[in-house]
Amino acid sequence: MINRRRFLLGTAASAALLQLADVRSAHAAPLTSDPFGLGVASGDPLPDGVVLWTRLVNDPLNAGSLPGRPIPVEWQVATDARFRDVVRHGTAAAHPGLAHSVHVDVRGLRPGRQYWYRFRAAGHLSPVARTRTAPGYSAQVDRLRIGVVNCQDYQNGYWPAYDGLAAEDLDVVLHLGDYIYEYDPKSLYADRMHTLPQTAGLDQLRTLADYRARHALYKTDPALRAAHAAFPWILTPDDHEVENNYAGLLDEIDDLNTPKYQSPSLFAAQRAVAYQAYYEHLPLRRPVRPGSPGYRFHRRFDFGRLARIAVLDTRQYRTDQPPGTASDFGPIASGLGNTTGTLTGSAQEKWLFSELAGSHARWNVIAQQVMMSQIRFPNFLDAAHPLPPIANLDQWDGYDPARARLLNFLAARTIANPVVLAGDIHSSWFSDLRINRDDLASAPVAVEFTATSVSSDFPAAFDAPLKSANPSLNPHVRYFDGSRRGYLRFDVTPERWLAEARTVDSIAVRSSPVTTTASWATVAGQPGLTPA
Repeated sequence: MINRRRFLLGTAASAALLQLADVRSAHAAPLTSDPFGLGVASGDPLPDGVVLWTRLVNDPLNAGSLPGRPIPVEWQVATDARFRDVVRHGTAAAHPGLAHSVHVDVRGLRPGRQYWYRFRAAGHLSPVARTRTAPGYSAQVDRLRIGVVNCQDYQNGYWPAYDGLAAEDLDVVLHLGDYIYEYDPKSLYADRMHTLPQTAGLDQLRTLADYRARHALYKTDPALRAAHAAFPWILTPDDHEVENNYAGLLDEIDDLNTPKYQSPSLFAAQRAVAYQAYYEHLPLRRPVRPGSPGYRFHRRFDFGRLARIAVLDTRQYRTDQPPGTASDFGPIASGLGNTTGTLTGSAQEKWLFSELAGSHARWNVIAQQVMMSQIRFPNFLDAAHPLPPIANLDQWDGYDPARARLLNFLAARTIANPVVLAGDIHSSWFSDLRINRDDLASAPVAVEFTATSVSSDFPAAFDAPLKSANPSLNPHVRYFDGSRRGYLRFDVTPERWLAEARTVDSIAVRSSPVTTTASWATVAGQPGLTPA
């Protein structure tokens, strides 16, 4: 991310705290009020199925406020919003060990169809929500509509972007990371303040209870719940779901790149509870293993023969970024020389190459967290001497040999119409990707769309200098804007991929109109971006 924070490492005794779950009282209240305060959601759509999610709560910020026993939850799927035609139904158990969350992998549905679903528990009925299955694997699909969101810092402002997203006509939403932020309570808005971590003396989420409470706090926002209820989501985390700038089992480092605050074993325990809480609050298909620091987030989704989406995880297996500075920026040469560095790990890289090589889709999408485009930034660290330019080493620019392997693979195997998606940097960047970014006469091997944030901040002081410098430093960047928050909307056909930046006027208020502030397209078989 753009900035780093220091925090105090607890003593060795804090290791035990990492595994703490919520203390469940024998006298916890039964479901005496509506338990669906965190809403409902669906995700990971397949041609014959989708995952349905909810989590039962009394007090959203205290998982121990429910009885320490499983609670039966009925579910229904229908072809209509009034549930006159129920096609699938059943009962699932909401277990206290998973914060009374429910993940139902509904199968036997028809491909490319819209459905409605709902839950019932202890006589209480959940909101009705809408979902959609993917088209059949070999289907000739005429159109696919996708929304892309990321980086929703609760404390930095409100989420009118999610009101706009919920009103769109979409088939699926991709969330590319930073679903929650682990930061301390500090906000300009009295009603957008993070809660304090459970562990006294630490300014950082550490325990399962900490991460559960933070996820639940974010889910209390009605705009986020409405967006989840409108479409199936496909999600992958970035760093803030665990901790800013973590890499593999390496904790956040300090401003001078000195040793990590925690040992790998302690951080593995923290990562385990963070991944568990992430699973407990989102519609993910693969079950989590409590206590395990690993979870397979990378996976593939096909939308007929129109699009294959490979979803990556660029945090869990990455090596540490090359030495830079406190703000992630450093010498371009550091990334160029990072020959052993990886964002994906070797196994995931091989998996990605296999998924791309075996694809018969018209469009091949790589959905991941950090910007892949080669970017030369003016030297923000020394305003009096903005040149030579520097790189953001937390992005693919810090791992240039790994990026070169991927771009060369796309070119050598003539992968059909590659599209890279990214988030993380809280600003919009639409770019042509070339093996040699300075060879503007060469054809791009792919295009990249980097989505702005829902609410997370981009430094206002960076916006104008980048807009001024990009034509000379980064001519492959066709569009940039760091001043607005929002999301991306894609309209995909066999002939072209249309990308629209949908942005709000303000995040200082709950309601703000959404408008289209940029439209760019790439034509199938003709790599490169053109204004639409």
